[in-house]
Formats: sequence, C-alpha cells, structure tokens
Amino acid sequence: MKKLVSIILMTLMACGIVFANGNKETKSKFIGVAMPTQSSERWVDDGNNMKKQLEALGYKVDLQYAEDVVENQISQLENMITKGVDALVIASIDGEALTGVLEKAAEQNIPVIAYDRLIKNSDYVSYYATFDNFKVGVQQGSFIVKSLGLDKGEKGPFNIELFGGSPDDNNAYFFYDGAMSVLEPYLLDGSLVIQSKQEGMDKCATLRWDGATAQARMDNILTAYYASGETVDAILSPYDGISIGVLSSVKNIGYGSSDLPLPIITGQDAEVASVKSIILGEQTHTVFKDTRTLAAVAVSMVEALLTGSTPEINDTKTYFNGKKVVPSYLCEPISVDITNYKKVLIDDSAYYTMDQLK
Repeated sequence: MKKLVSIILMTLMACGIVFANGNKETKSKFIGVAMPTQSSERWVDDGNNMKKQLEALGYKVDLQYAEDVVENQISQLENMITKGVDALVIASIDGEALTGVLEKAAEQNIPVIAYDRLIKNSDYVSYYATFDNFKVGVQQGSFIVKSLGLDKGEKGPFNIELFGGSPDDNNAYFFYDGAMSVLEPYLLDGSLVIQSKQEGMDKCATLRWDGATAQARMDNILTAYYASGETVDAILSPYDGISIGVLSSVKNIGYGSSDLPLPIITGQDAEVASVKSIILGEQTHTVFKDTRTLAAVAVSMVEALLTGSTPEINDTKTYFNGKKVVPSYLCEPISVDITNYKKVLIDDSAYYTMDQLK
C-alpha cells in the first residue's frame, strides 16, 4: 500500500509541476502506447488508464491495439516511430518478435518501456513495468493447496490438471513456475495426481491465452482420462479467460451438482465475468492486478525519462531478456476469492462497484 501511495503521490506531483509550468515541457511530447488486444477487458483498462494519465500530464497519446496479430503490432510501432513519438510503451503480443522495430526506435533515440510483458532479445528495452509474476503463480498454487486442505495434512489423493499461459509471453513461465513451486511437493508425495500426465509448459501452454483453446484441451482431457469415474478436483488456470473456458468444459459434462461438485479453478486479472462467476460459486479464485497502479508506474517512467530524471525501480535482478537485465518495477498482486472479493475490489480499491458485479 505504501508503494501505491508513493506512486500516486509521484504522479500527482508530476501533474502539479507540469501544470504549474503551463504544460510547456510536455505539450510537444508524443507517446506511443501499443497494447495487444481489446478482446480482454484488462488490456482495454490498461490502455485507457495510461492514455488518461498521460494526457493529464499534457502528453499527446497514440493508443493502438493489434488484436493479437504480431504483424499488426509491428506495423503500428513502425508508424508511431515515423510519426515521431518521444517514447514507446509496449505490451507485446510476442516478446520475441520486436527486435527489428526496437532497433528502429533506438536509431531515433526513443526510449522503450515494456509493459507487463517482457520484450526479449533486445538491448533497447529501457525499463519494465509489471507485477510480481512469480508471486501470482505462488498465490494460485497456494489457493489450491489451502482449498484442498493439503496444508493441513490432507493426503487425497486429489486429481489436478494444469494449464499455462501463452508460450510467447515471458510472464506465462513465471506464473507456471510460481504455482509449481507450491504444488510440486504434493505431486511428488502423491497427494496430487495429474491423470493426464500433462505437465510442463511444453504440454500445458495455451496460445494467446485463448479460452476456446483451453476449453477444447480440457474437453480432450476429460474424455481421455476421466471417462471411467475419476473426477477432477482442481484446475490450475493462470488467467480468467482460460478459467471460463475450462469451467464451461467441466459444466458441459455435469460438474456443478451436489453429486459432482465443480473443481477448484484459479484465475488471474479479476475480470468482471470471472468475479461474477466467483460470486455464483463457480470459478473459485482470481488474482487482482490493479491496472491503474501499473499504468501509473509506466506513466511515471515516461515522465522521468522525458524530464531527465531516473525512473523508480525495485528490481534489478529478475528479468533477463536474453541481452540484458531490464530494470523493473514490480507491483503487488492480490489473491481474491469469495471471502474477500468485496473488500479488495470494491471497498478498498473502488476498482468495481457492486452494480457492475450483479
């Protein structure tokens, strides 16, 4: 909370400084913001939050969405560079695909901030604004462990199936590794069993975080490994869109009755559909990542870079992108379930109103 207050104060102070100077320094500054897709509400919120905060500081903003098409994002970034942007904030679709366009940005001395997805294999990533992604996975794994009573000595065995995020997103590996750091001991002692034997990101990844892809894979798992009376007790899902997909899959074959209760299903991003599902007793868990806070971090980085100061960071070791360790600011994720969703999402943060969740 202290970090959040610090970021907000820093942003407000920056606003005061700029407005006191009549926007002289920033009126001519132009920021390109490249987001991956509008199909996920969190990216819409991220983009809108950044645009609003940057414009409040007097910057002109070009906000673009590439709808998960890598070539579109590269083209959008090239156009931004041609238009003469002074800085780029990029949430990449494919973290491996932007090397060439970042070289073009570097030729124009345009600083680049990677936004919540690390850009790989480039020397030209100035800073990285993200959440503590390993901790997100730890929270997901810990929720499963606590919900099954494994931390209290329950031995099951309980059946679990694992889903990972998109293999072209560096964060997906942090989420998966964080969760497995908690789950692995119980897999080793037999308290948790993966009936499908599908373990590891090479088997569990979900391209583009697509819920339909996850649903199809869950359908196949249920048909192949749960047709003889076995039940799935928990599903590790790294993202709400995937969670809704696997939830549909298990409901389609009868889960959700008193005789066949729904499995524990984790998630991430606290999207409206998933929070409503949690309230209804279906999806069990999500991880809240306040996009306003992350946007404020990215905006403060832009402001610092363009006014000759040094951005605030809190991590200089974790995010090696293949070329360099990218200096980063990690925001705190919050685990959310039926017991605390109102306090976290409504009372404490005012992220949603109760009417939005009805």
